[in-house]
Amino acid sequence: MKRYALALDLKDDEKLIAQYEAYHQAIWPEITQSILSTGVQSMEIYRLGNRLFMIMETEDDFSFSYKTMADIGNPKVQEWEELMWKYQQALPMAKPGEKWLLMDKIFALKA
Repeated sequence: MKRYALALDLKDDEKLIAQYEAYHQAIWPEITQSILSTGVQSMEIYRLGNRLFMIMETEDDFSFSYKTMADIGNPKVQEWEELMWKYQQALPMAKPGEKWLLMDKIFALKA
């Protein structure tokens, strides 16, 4: 299993943030199926202010490029992504078109 951490910002608007969270309390089943079918085993999103932090645990052979291609070919995922972009904003260091950015692990502690 692999673990990835990603970050993204929401637009700094309490009403929009509440709507975004409401969508994630009732995520469309097609989105859940799409995520699971690309090798993601678990996914969690946390929020602090307007900053989002996602943890994904995946199969060992998970590929971001494969997931991206699957998402591009899925009209329901494209509909979801377009809707979510109403609430999201790219991080300052993101390149054009980038949303969730992969974070670097800088520390780990194990007992």
